[in-house]
Amino acid sequence: MIPARKLLVLVTALPAWACAPSKSDGGGGPDASFPSTDASFDDAATDGPGDSGQPGLDASVDSSSPVESGADAGHEGGDASADSAPPAEAGSDGASEAGIDAGPAGVITEFNLPTAAAQPFGITAGPDGNVWFTETSSSMIGRITPAGVITELPTLSAAAQPAGIVNGPDGNLWFTEYTFGVNKIGRVTPAGVFTEFSIPTASSAPYAIAAGPDGNLWFTEEMGNIGRITTAGSFSEFPIPTSGANAYGITAGPGGNLWFTEEMGDKIGAIPTGDAGVTAEHPIPTSMSYPYWIVTGPDNNLWFTENGSSQIGRMTPGGTFTEFMIPTMYSAPMGITAGPDGNLWFVENSGAKIGRITPTGTITEYTIPAPVPQAREITVGPDGNLWFTEANSNKIGRITP
Repeated sequence: MIPARKLLVLVTALPAWACAPSKSDGGGGPDASFPSTDASFDDAATDGPGDSGQPGLDASVDSSSPVESGADAGHEGGDASADSAPPAEAGSDGASEAGIDAGPAGVITEFNLPTAAAQPFGITAGPDGNVWFTETSSSMIGRITPAGVITELPTLSAAAQPAGIVNGPDGNLWFTEYTFGVNKIGRVTPAGVFTEFSIPTASSAPYAIAAGPDGNLWFTEEMGNIGRITTAGSFSEFPIPTSGANAYGITAGPGGNLWFTEEMGDKIGAIPTGDAGVTAEHPIPTSMSYPYWIVTGPDNNLWFTENGSSQIGRMTPGGTFTEFMIPTMYSAPMGITAGPDGNLWFVENSGAKIGRITPTGTITEYTIPAPVPQAREITVGPDGNLWFTEANSNKIGRITP
């Protein structure tokens, strides 16, 4: 089962990073609707084979009357308490800080999942113009149209606990099946036909997955490897030098490498697409930062969330770090993605907000309407909006950039 520590981080004491920023080089190597609060801050950054394909079962519903909210300086929208109520909307990109330009960004809409307590987790834009996501508790793969129509498809393996998901180079969706007893990489066509491939290393706990520049899929194994699978289902696995690193997020990035986070190792790792294995590990300046998700930014740097220290990290391909403090303390950021507006967008698991950070480090936060949503991951949809998962409130959210 996916460990609770990666689902919600509770911080009980003020960490050292809150008092003294660091500079470092990387060591070589619809229910209720509420107005969203939009607060921008310009942080003082600290530099530094199995093929058993069969169609899935459709459970399509139209999540009508989605909840919409936004932030409008000096104006609050009303509450809507009934599922059948029309959308409630509250302004657009207002600001609680002087000098912030108003605009259309920050309007949040939420869509209820048909299956109760499904715990949506990973999310990605599909090849079919829809957004696809994983449901860890229900062991389903979900699909939502830009209009909010949701379809749920059960995975072939029961209790698979699908986690990461990505649009593959072959036009299919690829996902990880985290459960030790399942331990597979799954593939589903846009039409809903599933195939599963067993990972050679038993109980590897596959987590995040990314499409590589070599036309293969690359994934993290929490138990110590970086995995690669071809679209035909052939595996290769490469050990991570740091023992007990707990690899989490992974992304294609600079230099033709795959870059990944090491949650327990407090490092960012790099692996080329050949067979050389992991070639570099860069220590993060803040200890116990627990790096989580990672993405390549519009500036060709690596951007990642620090779940333990509530910071957003930036690392150059050469290993120089900059860390930006999130205004909301103990926000426990998780997913992060490069937005269509040239900024980075992230979710705050404990802060119950969606964050936006510019390449220069200015952070804006938008409050998610649902109480205690426990947002997990975020992606850019085919419609140009940001889409995110809410595990606790059992919703898919959408926010305008």
